[in-house]
Amino acid sequence: MVTAVDTDGSEPLSERAGQGPAGQKSSESGLPASIRNVALVGQHGSGKTTLAEALLFATGAIVRPGKVDHGSTVSDFEPEEIKYHMSLSLALAPCRVGDVKLNIIDTPGFADFFGEVRAACSVVDLVVLVVSAVEGIGAQTENAWSLAAELGIPRLVFVNKLDRERASFDRILGELVERFGAGIAPLELPVGGESGFRGIVDLLTDTAIIYDGWKSQSGPIPDDLAATEHEVREQLVEGIVVGDDELTERYLDGDVPSIAELEATLAGGIAQGVVFPVVCGSAATGVGIDRLATLLAEIAPSPDSRPPVEVRSGDSVEEVACDPAGRPLARVFKTISDPYVGKISLLRVLSGTIRPDSVLTNARTHGDERLHVLELLRGKDAQPTDEARAGDIVAVPKLSDVATGDTLAPKGTSLLVPPPTPEPLALSVAIRPKSKGDEDKLMTGLHRLQEEDPALVVERVDETHQTILRGTGETHLAVAADRLARKFGVEVITEEVLVPYRESITARAEAEGKYKKQSGGHGQYGVASICIEPLGRGEGFHFVDRVVGGSIPRQYIPAVEKGVIEAMEQGGPHGYPVVDVQVTCLDGKYHPVDSSEMSFKMAGSLAFREAMAMAGPILLEPVSLLEVTVPANMQGNVLGDLNARRGRVQGTDTLVAGVQKITALVPTAEIQRYAVDLRSLTGGRGRFRAEHDHYDVMPPNLVERMVRAQADQR
Repeated sequence: MVTAVDTDGSEPLSERAGQGPAGQKSSESGLPASIRNVALVGQHGSGKTTLAEALLFATGAIVRPGKVDHGSTVSDFEPEEIKYHMSLSLALAPCRVGDVKLNIIDTPGFADFFGEVRAACSVVDLVVLVVSAVEGIGAQTENAWSLAAELGIPRLVFVNKLDRERASFDRILGELVERFGAGIAPLELPVGGESGFRGIVDLLTDTAIIYDGWKSQSGPIPDDLAATEHEVREQLVEGIVVGDDELTERYLDGDVPSIAELEATLAGGIAQGVVFPVVCGSAATGVGIDRLATLLAEIAPSPDSRPPVEVRSGDSVEEVACDPAGRPLARVFKTISDPYVGKISLLRVLSGTIRPDSVLTNARTHGDERLHVLELLRGKDAQPTDEARAGDIVAVPKLSDVATGDTLAPKGTSLLVPPPTPEPLALSVAIRPKSKGDEDKLMTGLHRLQEEDPALVVERVDETHQTILRGTGETHLAVAADRLARKFGVEVITEEVLVPYRESITARAEAEGKYKKQSGGHGQYGVASICIEPLGRGEGFHFVDRVVGGSIPRQYIPAVEKGVIEAMEQGGPHGYPVVDVQVTCLDGKYHPVDSSEMSFKMAGSLAFREAMAMAGPILLEPVSLLEVTVPANMQGNVLGDLNARRGRVQGTDTLVAGVQKITALVPTAEIQRYAVDLRSLTGGRGRFRAEHDHYDVMPPNLVERMVRAQADQR
């Protein structure tokens, strides 16, 4: 269905699709040179899933495109994706253009699921940034561009939705140049606009392609575009030839390079990450989609044209090339938890060729894994395959102890590919099962969800008796709760995470604890006199024995200490654990018959409680070290917000041009929902990391407010 033809008499692009970026034919389908691994990334609502459907239809992989709003697409098949009307996980959508296999990965565009974008980018050789011609460049487009640049992945831009009202290719092109620099190179221009959008102008071939539905026909450039096309084409050719000294010299002598030469040089610039082509179309109407499929097959980098992968073996580092004849090496970049099939691992084969029943070693566990079945996934549909060569992507079900990020190395070796940086955990909720008795099912379900989504972290906090689920945002956690109910039959109730406050003292105090009980036979008798004193913040607990003369027998001194520790754990006046206290046991009394370990433990506990009330108790709140990365023009708003949260700014640094990092110490209670607030404050462009730093004294007025709030809740 790809119908573009070069006007200089060369063969159709669809017939040359088996050529690699340098223009040489692959000798065999399935070799790295005939594979293109491509991720569709961009802002939520830019049309990535619709574009994936359109590419599948244009290449004959499906008989009709599905509808995103109906939940009938190949890549959005999970019930939660249908419920929320958006992609929540990456999905594979392979297709073929001639002899070339396109492994298309559709990714979510919502900020909460950027970890899926990171996972996809770790295994592709080209990133296609899908930009809406109506809404323009969003925060997630910028984040995806930055990630691709960080990983050294070539980029191409597809301007979508040119058939919509208020669509403007010129405006988007200006935004792209402004945001991403001079490497932006338009390869196409739109013919018509908004509802009149009907075709594209191919700048390389000097032709117009006009569409009637999904069918197209090449022809001359419309008169109203001729002057603009000529000017933009000259700029494009000049921008391409500067990447090749010989072409530059010929061009300056008046010799215009052939289209094949321009394409080969352009492909080289793309692979080097210095040229970023811009093409356009409409995924909904099919305009330009066949052209995009052909372009991906023609000039996108193949796996074997990319730099070797660095792997670690102990303390040494070596490079592994994408060679089907090399040692088998693969990396798990995604795990799918299927309620019927079980666990499905998605692999990128980095080297060698793997076949059913291949045995590889998990570099993390050092255990052997037999790959019983290899499958090619398209959405949720799986098709068995006999082999997967270097550069390809394959699914393997039911691997026993394999997790996302694991490296499967040649048997008996420990080659390890460093996994991508995980997404920072931004938001937490406490969860508990709605039905009593489902605690075991809840933990099993959470463990399975973590296998599928490493951006989820589960923690049990014994102090607050809460199970904490941490994720990247509200929607991320809501989807996790939905999946727990659907896949594992556990409905959960979410609650606020309790802040782990502490208590301490500000003064020295002495007290005596007496425990006396007589109930027939041997009684209980123990007296302990103690002194408590404040320690420096973070010093914990010290116990000092200064008993002389045997007033407390030596064997009972540890019982006094144990009683003090239990009293500290049970909490001070506000019920929170007591820290940073030195307790000195000064004196006591015992009875030769009635004294016991229990009686002195109780005496120590009673003495501590009495002394605590006289020692100027204070409430301590946890303080987090917060690192916020924001565009420079938003720094003032973020600093003002941090001050309102009682934050103490420690410094600001310029990371790159236009990006600032703010470091501040902020009470943990003030940033419980900072992920939501920062996203609103910065339009999704701000990111942060937070970790516990220390405890500090809570202001008395806030203590009073908290006590009143607790009283109201009771």
